[in-house]
Amino acid sequence: MSRRAALRRAAVREWGPPAAAVRTALAERGARALALTLTATALTALVQLVQNQSWGYGPVRALGAVRAEDPFWSALLRTPLSLFVPALDLPVWGALAQILLVFGVAEICLGRWRTLAVAYAATLAGTLYARIGVALGPEALLGLPASDARVVDTGPSAAVVALAVYVCHQRRARFTGALVVVAMVVEVLVKDNLAGREHLAAIAVVLAVCGVREWLGRRAPAPRTGRRTPAPGTGRRRSAQGLGAGGGGTRSGAPPMRSWNFRRGPAQRTSWW
Repeated sequence: MSRRAALRRAAVREWGPPAAAVRTALAERGARALALTLTATALTALVQLVQNQSWGYGPVRALGAVRAEDPFWSALLRTPLSLFVPALDLPVWGALAQILLVFGVAEICLGRWRTLAVAYAATLAGTLYARIGVALGPEALLGLPASDARVVDTGPSAAVVALAVYVCHQRRARFTGALVVVAMVVEVLVKDNLAGREHLAAIAVVLAVCGVREWLGRRAPAPRTGRRTPAPGTGRRRSAQGLGAGGGGTRSGAPPMRSWNFRRGPAQRTSWW
């Protein structure tokens, strides 16, 4: 087998299941299969347009900008919109492409509500980590400098990374999932900033969720097949009852009595037992 054929087989094994799911969903439902993705993409583009206006920058920051120094409940209320507020120092087309690709695959493979839940869980994990890291201080292993408390924390990147890892786990695309994790680790090693560490926090939360799901799956009881295994001695007792009736069981089809204490009818007097 040539190297090219081996690579092709590996790619089909890695990306074949999600690609087939996407093709089937788009063929059957069309754009409706990407309702959440298209809405998120349009909302991100709209927010980007508004925050670049002189009259829109303030309202977007007031409703969707999250900082570690903000009161906790205020930041928590801003977290839902912060997912769709692109970072001003990055090109918006990158955020739109990430949402369209990763959210689209996740929406088809995971479902609309699970995709939204994973995205918000990852975003919230990054926000909480920023608070914990600043509280620990730069001397701690996972600590952050105090200046990071004033960094505006917005954008879909943490949600995109978490969804990519979750879909790879669900579809058993292990190489791609490991590649995403390694890329995020390299990002932190090359450029250690708040965004990179929040990506790792989002990955840690998703991996924990995946681990719990695997553990629960292994502990789940096996489905019943409908046939019950007879208790020890049951087959012997039934055989004795059938022999007491002349080897053919009861004459009328009524079950034989299992104790002489019960009142027996004529059709059930097949055995003293």
